[in-house]
Amino acid sequence: MSIEVNNESGVDVDEGALQRLAVYALDAMHVHPDAELAIVLVDEGAMEQLHVQWMDEPGPTDVLSFPMDELRPGTEDQPAPPGLLGDVVLCPQVAETQARTAGHPLMDELLLLTTHGILHLLGFDHAEPAEEKEMFGIQRDVLVGFAMQERRR
Repeated sequence: MSIEVNNESGVDVDEGALQRLAVYALDAMHVHPDAELAIVLVDEGAMEQLHVQWMDEPGPTDVLSFPMDELRPGTEDQPAPPGLLGDVVLCPQVAETQARTAGHPLMDELLLLTTHGILHLLGFDHAEPAEEKEMFGIQRDVLVGFAMQERRR
């Protein structure tokens, strides 16, 4: 899998953990090993510009997803085709505020947001209650599985 992590935020984060999580999540969703994903960390100013430009909403947000080839999850027997998954853009400064409120470390919040963004790239949404239940259940399963894998490292 080609997963590029580009930190333009000025905040020191464990980029390797973000990359390992992305590999884990894409494997769990049976995405083809030749798929490509970019994870970009930006500061509040850059995130606010993207948020206004693409969502027509003011202020910075925590995560935005920009799908490219509209890949969808595959199955064990038939993985998703290779292609360009898209970009997940994270704002560590916004994530830091959310992490403090939730009472966990910044990296935990960034891992959650990365998973959330990847699921959006794969076509999941949470606008309706049934969609939210499905997406957040998968999100939880990915994060728990990844945490277990990390403990074995």
